[in-house]
Amino acid sequence: MTSPQGNGNLELKDRAMSYPEILHHGATHGVTGSCHQLLMDAQHSLLVDCGLFQGAETSADGRGGAGSLPVGFPLDTVKALIATHVHIDHVGRIPYLLAAGFKGPILCSEPSARLLPIVLEDAFKLGVSGDQQQVERYLKLIGQRLIALPYRHWFTLADTPALLCKVRLQRAGHILGSAYVEVDLHYRHTGQKRRILFSGDLGAPHAPLLPAPQPPYRADTLVIESTYGDRLHEDRRSRRQRLEAVIEQALADRGSVLIPAFSVGRTQELLYELEDIIHRKTRSRPAGNSGGYPLPGNASGQTGWPQLAIILDSPLASRFTQAYRELQPFWDQEAIKRVKSGRRPLGFEQLITVESHADHLRMVGHLASTARPAIVVAGSGMCTSGRIVNYLKAMLGDRRHNVLFVGYQAMGTPGHAIQKYGPRGGYVDLEGERFEIRAGIATLGGYSAHADRQGLVSFITRMREWPDEIRLVHGEADAKRALAAELRRRYEQRQKRVNIITP
Repeated sequence: MTSPQGNGNLELKDRAMSYPEILHHGATHGVTGSCHQLLMDAQHSLLVDCGLFQGAETSADGRGGAGSLPVGFPLDTVKALIATHVHIDHVGRIPYLLAAGFKGPILCSEPSARLLPIVLEDAFKLGVSGDQQQVERYLKLIGQRLIALPYRHWFTLADTPALLCKVRLQRAGHILGSAYVEVDLHYRHTGQKRRILFSGDLGAPHAPLLPAPQPPYRADTLVIESTYGDRLHEDRRSRRQRLEAVIEQALADRGSVLIPAFSVGRTQELLYELEDIIHRKTRSRPAGNSGGYPLPGNASGQTGWPQLAIILDSPLASRFTQAYRELQPFWDQEAIKRVKSGRRPLGFEQLITVESHADHLRMVGHLASTARPAIVVAGSGMCTSGRIVNYLKAMLGDRRHNVLFVGYQAMGTPGHAIQKYGPRGGYVDLEGERFEIRAGIATLGGYSAHADRQGLVSFITRMREWPDEIRLVHGEADAKRALAAELRRRYEQRQKRVNIITP
């Protein structure tokens, strides 16, 4: 049905092909740059995601990468873009897609429609222009293109004498608003029907704030992520205890804990769990103790959990956190129950938000010079840019501080280098300057927002009707190989046939 590898630079009209067919314009050599094109017939295609590449990762043809942003494939048949969720490696190339001439709608879930303009405004300012008038025109255009789809609702994308195409979004459990995409195709001339499913990024069970993803009834072709296809996560049920233990050990070093985190998703999960730790630690604190923490410049203050500052140093993450608060109806029942009990999971007393760049530099200088215990959550999640870089430059060389990774670090990113070489006493290059790593380095694998191998396999095997074709994307080579081997074993056990493709 589909080719093993798409070539986006080849004119579609010159190709002899059978439909449907899938081309991959990203996330084939790693975990970033997600962009997949479903060719339904000679006149109709759709895109699922259009994300940025990060680190050393590139497009399938090697021409698209972190330093090469323009969209390099024909758009004449593309009728719509479906955004599975709003992480930058899934939506960051949308400005370039529009600049290349894309005229269709952008479909996403209702929460994603609230979050996506925040992401795209930031991406536009960083990658295109900071001129406010241009930014406003761009956001107006995005608003005109957005179509927010309720979960579990079939939307007719194409209805012609030859083709009927309907799409549906289902909860993926990765971040708020994340979805996997079901595409139903009916070729009226031949009677052929095909259901194609794009997983986007699938979440793991027991994640804070979000209901776990439920597998679909069926799929004929499945395009599925494989980020952690070669490993199992630590027990997520006990991750709050592990987070607490790692932070207490780090604070015993009498320094700060730096947590690089994505502005949307991971940051809000961390705040949710940190609030729970503080809540449990302070339920019996004496009356009159506000639990506050002095701002830099005040030499007083204790260092126990009730007085520990949780510093959110990211204006973008602060905007997302406010949006998360407004999207409470999409939280899971546990989180909603906490709010009804009077707690503020994303806006508690010890939370300090740093907005201005001047205040950011002041906070970096204060923590670097005093090593006052604090927890700093800042972007970017892979340390490629953002305010976390200034903290790292100022504090990596001090043994009193610690860096705690709670997310995937792609090859070629500073985060990956720190994670790999930091425990060996190595170094990392940040913004063209080399820094020795003396700070403690820790990783909490159970904090991944991605499903592990068991979760990915279960997503497939819990379907009533298993797909006969599976395409593994969004993973490194070892992860794809391990996942493919496990899937083949499961299919053989059930005496089912499957074609597994690794583009």
